[in-house]
Amino acid sequence: MAYGEAKVYFDGSHYIAIPKTERPQKPRAVRREKEIVVNDNNEVVAEFEEITPTITLPNGRVLEQVEWEGNELKPVVIKEKAKGKRTSRKAEFEKLYEASLGLKRKERREKIIAGLRDIKNLFKKDEDLVSYVDANLERKLRNLITRRIRLTRKANMQEFNYFCTFTYDGNKLNEDEFKQNFKNCISNFVKRKGWVYIGVWERSPINKRLHFHGVFSIPEGTMPGKIEEVNDYSFKTHRRQITHNNSYFASKFGRNDFEPIEDKTRMGEALAYLMKYIEKSGEKIVYSRGLYQYFISDIMDDDIACFYGVDDRKLILFDDFKCFDEGTYIGTVSKETIKQMRKAN
Repeated sequence: MAYGEAKVYFDGSHYIAIPKTERPQKPRAVRREKEIVVNDNNEVVAEFEEITPTITLPNGRVLEQVEWEGNELKPVVIKEKAKGKRTSRKAEFEKLYEASLGLKRKERREKIIAGLRDIKNLFKKDEDLVSYVDANLERKLRNLITRRIRLTRKANMQEFNYFCTFTYDGNKLNEDEFKQNFKNCISNFVKRKGWVYIGVWERSPINKRLHFHGVFSIPEGTMPGKIEEVNDYSFKTHRRQITHNNSYFASKFGRNDFEPIEDKTRMGEALAYLMKYIEKSGEKIVYSRGLYQYFISDIMDDDIACFYGVDDRKLILFDDFKCFDEGTYIGTVSKETIKQMRKAN
């Protein structure tokens, strides 16, 4: 046995194993940015300010409070929290980043730099401000790449058969009710019928109507209602189109489309559509409970096709490699075999 308890994922063409390492994982150091106070003049001020309390006499005269210090009377000085908005550099960056999501990367960078520059005394030097923005934009890009990888690996471990769209209908529910009731409805199908899905919320660009787009794995015999073909008109493409309307979801939520996924090409297009919204709108991908990125298997020497990746840390496996769980042979890799393996994220 060459590698024990390797994490295995499918990249769409091959199964790839990541061998287990014995290096202890160091706990991540969580950096908490210091809270800052921004006053009404959009200026960073000290968290506390020294003030002298005053006394107003009946004649309207205002006197400072004083106290004896030795043989002298001196004004009383106390510290109070400065008045203004409590925030942080990161919070201000995130706000500007979200406001500039629709811009190109160069324009977004310039807008964020300009927005942070408007807050006086936020950085001592302009070079520090630019460096801070570039570092956080790099962090955002790394996070985006990680989310894309996670989405792809989870999707490749499933067999989705529908690309679905559910559109908010104001005549049936308000937006909050639509969102909450839809979540509850789909969650029930996941628990009771074995549905699996990956989706994202988005708004149409023109009228901002709320939608939910997702790829669904719906086992045979668990589809509620009836699917009917509807001859419809797309305002996006300005042409007639055929949609597959489900009567059950139409009665509860309104317009919907259950488009069958019949080949890998359409599946790739559906995933690309979901990925687009990760960066375009900043929305989070919604996963049904239980979706996994890897299954755990021991890997034999003769099942390794080649090594690849940084320092050859990953293993490309043959299409018919053997799966073992803690030394026990489970079977040749297949949908049924993977179901019996331990899973990991």
